[in-house]
Amino acid sequence: AIRRQRQMCIKDREWFATGDVGELDAEGYLSITGRKKDLLITTGGKNVAPAPLEDWLRAHPLVGQCMVVGDARPYITALITLEADGIGHWCRMRKKKEGSTPADLVDDADLRETLQRAVDEANKLVSRAESIRRFAVLPVDFTEQSGHLTPSLKLRRAAVERDFAAEIEGLYGHGR
Repeated sequence: AIRRQRQMCIKDREWFATGDVGELDAEGYLSITGRKKDLLITTGGKNVAPAPLEDWLRAHPLVGQCMVVGDARPYITALITLEADGIGHWCRMRKKKEGSTPADLVDDADLRETLQRAVDEANKLVSRAESIRRFAVLPVDFTEQSGHLTPSLKLRRAAVERDFAAEIEGLYGHGR
């Protein structure tokens, strides 16, 4: 059994099948860009690794979590949750209501404009076909308790897609 598993992992006696996706730069160095199982394929046939966009956006002080969506869809979108500490500071700086929750700020025009600038910066990392065209700000964060994150804090994409299906459909002009 172990010998068979080893044979399944070694491809053409040259490659070890790890499930990672990467790209070679001009100097021949390999960069890991994501996991094959996470790769999104748009209806236009474009393969999109969501990790670079998600990682960039998660680094923004207002963003708690981010999940890029686009598998079997015409373009790429994102679901964004808010970071509690970040929104507290942002509200003080913008003279917004003290103690505002993510649910209070979902439709705030100033917040959406700030997040749009972050999305625009993230989009500079990728081609136009791979860029986020629309995003939704969610009123709740992804947590392990909600079933949206694993114990190691990785996204459970299927659970997020199931629980926020209406928001996703809204990003594509369907649903609400």
